[in-house]
Amino acid sequence: MESGPAIFAGTAFTLFGAGLLVWTAARVLHRAPVAHGVNPATAVVFATAFGAAFLALGVWCFGRI
Repeated sequence: MESGPAIFAGTAFTLFGAGLLVWTAARVLHRAPVAHGVNPATAVVFATAFGAAFLALGVWCFGRI
């Protein structure tokens, strides 16, 4: 019964992390700003780090099932 919330959380974290990484890569490839009003290098580093962290958290949730 406890696997239901873990599946939902894992799916949500994995989709968000993967989406953030894909979106960041698309913005970088098109040389578009990742975040307005922020140093471009800083924005790319933080977006990539948080995307990877959410993706890892989602995989960790699936591993706890």
